Amino acid sequence: MKIGVIGCGLIGGSMVMDLKAKGWTDRVYGVDANERHADSARAYGFIDEVTDLDHIAELTDVILLAIPVQAIQTVLPVLLDQLNDEQVVIDMGSTKAAICEHIKTHPRRKQYVAAHPIAGTENTGPSAAHEGLFKDKVNIICDRERTGAHAMDVAASMFRALGMKTVFMDAAEHDRHIAYVSHLSHISSFMLGHTVLEIEKDEKSIFNMAGSGFQSTVRLAMSSPDMWTPIFMQNAQNVTNALDEYIDHLVQFRKLLNEGDREGLQELLLRANQIRRILKK
Repeated sequence: MKIGVIGCGLIGGSMVMDLKAKGWTDRVYGVDANERHADSARAYGFIDEVTDLDHIAELTDVILLAIPVQAIQTVLPVLLDQLNDEQVVIDMGSTKAAICEHIKTHPRRKQYVAAHPIAGTENTGPSAAHEGLFKDKVNIICDRERTGAHAMDVAASMFRALGMKTVFMDAAEHDRHIAYVSHLSHISSFMLGHTVLEIEKDEKSIFNMAGSGFQSTVRLAMSSPDMWTPIFMQNAQNVTNALDEYIDHLVQFRKLLNEGDREGLQELLLRANQIRRILKK
């Protein structure tokens, strides 16, 4: 199996690294808009040869798209135009509805798998790639009824090799849920980091007083704006709805605090504690 990976950073790099280690692929071709990233990926050994968008389809059986979501929307139909009947394209984007809608009438839609592996770190680029990133994590495949049997079999085999559990979801439903459980947490982290930097001008004080709680909460603010800005934009309505509800709860917290309502504040925190029951399953 020959793989092409477009985007040789954390997600694409970690994915082909594991697939090579598992023997799922015998050769990996890489494409990256940043030539230095492509060269680094080859130097690290998780791609075997650098190529370009014009030639990747003629060299590979499976093409992985691990680039920002607005770039996926642009590149995907171009790739589908180039495929033969047996080739498969799988994207890793964090939003799905706009991408799926964009190519829903394409003649080779059945050769596309709309995937979202729920894994990652705040780090970016080829140096961030590492083995085991996807093991025991959840992968979501959207609108599987629009994907052909062969493409689905290839994707299922690949995600099993990565050690992932796959679930299936409607693309619009995916984007609604992910706005709350992923996109909102990133916004909270970005804005917490922004708030602290605006209020606390003494960087030494931030460094000295930042405990593990602050560091873990603000960690996501170190994620790539180039990746997250288009995610927020593509999922704007769902993100706005999530923000409205989040802001309502922050206003409620402030009101209880200002009124000195100890019991009300404690009850609010106890309700929030219930998230432990879900996440500890």
